[in-house]
Amino acid sequence: MKMNIPYGRQNIDQKDIDMVVKTLQSDFLTQGPVVKSFEDKFSEYVGCKYSIAVSNATAGLHLAVLALGLKPGDRVITTPITFAASANCIRYAGGEVWFADIDPDTYLLSFEETRKLIESKPKGFFKGIIPVDFAGLPVNLENFRKLALEHDLWIIEDACHAPGGYFADSNNIKQMSGNSNYADIGIFSFHPVKHIACGEGGMITTNNEDLYKKLLLLRTHGITKENMSENHGGWYYEMQELGFNYRLTDIQSSLGITQLAKNATGVAKRNTIAKRYRQAFENKIKFQSLPQNRYNAHHLFVIESDNRKELYDYLRENGIYAQIHYIPIHTLPYYRKIGYKEADLKNSENYYSRCLSLPMYPTLTDEEQDFVISKVLDFINE
Repeated sequence: MKMNIPYGRQNIDQKDIDMVVKTLQSDFLTQGPVVKSFEDKFSEYVGCKYSIAVSNATAGLHLAVLALGLKPGDRVITTPITFAASANCIRYAGGEVWFADIDPDTYLLSFEETRKLIESKPKGFFKGIIPVDFAGLPVNLENFRKLALEHDLWIIEDACHAPGGYFADSNNIKQMSGNSNYADIGIFSFHPVKHIACGEGGMITTNNEDLYKKLLLLRTHGITKENMSENHGGWYYEMQELGFNYRLTDIQSSLGITQLAKNATGVAKRNTIAKRYRQAFENKIKFQSLPQNRYNAHHLFVIESDNRKELYDYLRENGIYAQIHYIPIHTLPYYRKIGYKEADLKNSENYYSRCLSLPMYPTLTDEEQDFVISKVLDFINE
């Protein structure tokens, strides 16, 4: 029988279903207590002070740049190897996207390339940096924070791939992805192929109370009821900013709570799967490196191939639906149209010509993974 193995898959069990049904039978389907409960549990999990649940991670990125004061014409640096939303949020606010190249081994935004780009311009030229914990591997944000402080920049950590991942800082303290100890804001995604599946959804994390209040305001139309006085009734509210309807529902939040509860187990299983891939491919196939003092949450397991298209087709013929992550943003038609035709991002373009994401999710069985490994090795040994 032909296998049918996707690159990613959600894991919904009876506890998830029961929690959603309980919410469906409650008084609140949205703007109720389950949202706040999810936010509190998420803050506890990543180790931050504040979490703000939003409709998706793209909405979270959009609110983040607005809360940090991004204005039209402001310039922000990010990586070309990420989903387009990491850059698009800058454009939503009228800002300019500047790309720095990736490290060819970790596939993360290169600290050295970012530093060189910042230092090539006068102080104040850039406003912020959006590093991405690509494939689940956390960026060492301690280094980026030092650079940001020198040049008065803010940092948004796009941690959508990495809930449960961490790096150890220079004091050997474990820094969970999105805990905002070195970034101003963290962003997570709850798309079905991510670790925590809510159908759609996202979370913003921060330790800054002022940013937290600003984000809450922007999430719900810019409206607040906190300024009620004795002269007004219970109906009174104020719209203080031009905000958005970027709320997450109680239904989705209830699913998020049960999904979050099993994430530590899921990340451990992802690392077991990654270890088996590494052992099978060592000295045969290049894959994402794992620097010391990092724990990869493994949203993806990426390999490289000189014959990527042929390998991609061969795996699909055998029921293995590998995927490509990602087409470099600067090569997409929209970004080429606005001026990125000649961008010098050789590492990113070389990576894209070779990259392939293999199946990676907690319910992947040993039998299925053995089949994937055997087919990849069969291809390279032909």
